[in-house]
Amino acid sequence: MRVLLTAMLSVLSLAAVAKPSFDEYVSALKKEAIEKGYESSFVEQAFEGIEYHKRAVSSDKNQPEFKLTLDRYLNTRVPDWKVQQAIEHYQENKALLSEVGQHFGVQPRFIVALWGNESNFGRITGSYPVISALATLAYDGRRETLFKRQLFAALQILDEGHITKADFEGSWAGAMGQSQFMPTSFLAYAYDFDEDGKKDIWNNKADVFASIANYLKSVGWDSTQTWGRQVTIPEGFDLSLAGLKKSKMRSLTEWQELGVRRYDGSDLPTRDMQASLIMPDDENGRIYLVYNNFHTLMNWNRSTYFGSAVGYLSDRIKLGLQDIDAPAP
Repeated sequence: MRVLLTAMLSVLSLAAVAKPSFDEYVSALKKEAIEKGYESSFVEQAFEGIEYHKRAVSSDKNQPEFKLTLDRYLNTRVPDWKVQQAIEHYQENKALLSEVGQHFGVQPRFIVALWGNESNFGRITGSYPVISALATLAYDGRRETLFKRQLFAALQILDEGHITKADFEGSWAGAMGQSQFMPTSFLAYAYDFDEDGKKDIWNNKADVFASIANYLKSVGWDSTQTWGRQVTIPEGFDLSLAGLKKSKMRSLTEWQELGVRRYDGSDLPTRDMQASLIMPDDENGRIYLVYNNFHTLMNWNRSTYFGSAVGYLSDRIKLGLQDIDAPAP
């Protein structure tokens, strides 16, 4: 037993010694970047001043695990003050939002709702140097492949000149700009709407709005539909029918026949479209019929809470705008 224990300790000791220092790891990243075709001078500039960020690793390993109800989540993510600001931002940028919405086929209220949920309308975008944050998380090793891929995508963004090194900041996980795109999402969906040669999701609202809309359009957004609606179910309802699997989608007529009704108790719309029934908490919490656009939102963020918050804020924006446009009594 003592021999076995000694052997195990030796293996652990060798494993610990084998892990390179952060500086050594960065040196290897630089070498790999050059092998991918980047000029050595560019690589040195991109990695200049790089630091290990303990807080990024801590945030990655200690993400909140406590259970929120959807009601509490919506109260936190979509308070009345945010709704009011969303309406104000919509009005301030109405012409631009309309142009972007028409170009991509995405209703502007959803663009504003995503903008508000991701970065509080551009006010909270993160202050971590993107290269440092991604290198730190890759070095940590828990998800090295993921963060190395993001790191090399970030190098491409810098190399293409969309942002300067000094302004290249984001969240602890490398999510960037007012749309909080990860670098690979930036490369796939960021859009230069004002055609100035840069896809600037940090400071340029035209590019921010267009990038959000381009993402939604690219993953299947349908501007002829909304996202969903809150509903009620009858007593004895078969709860196994709920879920986002495509096999569980039914027509509104079928849901009507099963006893599902609008939240106010009235009949469902008669429109011919498919919907999924979801219960983000359980049958005692909020229940929604959600359409294909909700499935599209789930590509952005796999959380039904997040998707519900975006849809809820978009509905509040719509109602607020209707009140403003309504004639005085």
